[in-house]
Amino acid sequence: MKIFNNLLILFFITVIITSCNNNKSVKENKEKLDSAKYKTIEKLKIAINGETTASKKYLAFSKKAEKEGYSLIAKLFLAVSKSESIHAKNHSETLKKYGYMFSPTVSTFEIKSTEENLKNAIEGENYEITQMYPEFIKVAEDEKLPDAKGSLTWAMMIEIKHKTFYQNALQAITVKNESTLPGQYYICPKCGNTFCKQTLVDYCELCMTYKGNFIYFM
Repeated sequence: MKIFNNLLILFFITVIITSCNNNKSVKENKEKLDSAKYKTIEKLKIAINGETTASKKYLAFSKKAEKEGYSLIAKLFLAVSKSESIHAKNHSETLKKYGYMFSPTVSTFEIKSTEENLKNAIEGENYEITQMYPEFIKVAEDEKLPDAKGSLTWAMMIEIKHKTFYQNALQAITVKNESTLPGQYYICPKCGNTFCKQTLVDYCELCMTYKGNFIYFM
């Protein structure tokens, strides 16, 4: 009889928990943004795919640079790969706030010489900062979605830094003097902001994360 009572109690507890979860699910569905109405939802998905692909691509470029003897450029690609993965994560978390789960798709890419890979990276960063992100940010702003605007803006501002780092690396290859490049990079774990030793600050200017929490690539 005691066992039966315990089972009965357990049954009712399970029913209550399930009911609460169902109510929570209903509430979350009610708060889900209508993707047909909000273009920002699709823009975030595109950005997630782009940043995920960039992260994978730069990781592959890093390995190629290492094989070609460009250890400092390999380190740069590795650090930026991490930064891009943080951008993708932030966009995904923002999308989740709006009621959507999303699995990114990695686009195909070619691995060529380090010089060609740098040119490819510069082209990609330039597209993001001059076309993709300005458009996406404007859409989020028009649709009054500050979380999306914030995540997209952080990414764009950091991509500007990435482009400069890559341009400097390409110049170093051109003059055959890789030693002019930084040997250390620091990535903010919250927003993906990217620093070298010469530009390192105590607090990230975008999200105010303390430098002691930065991810080091040395």
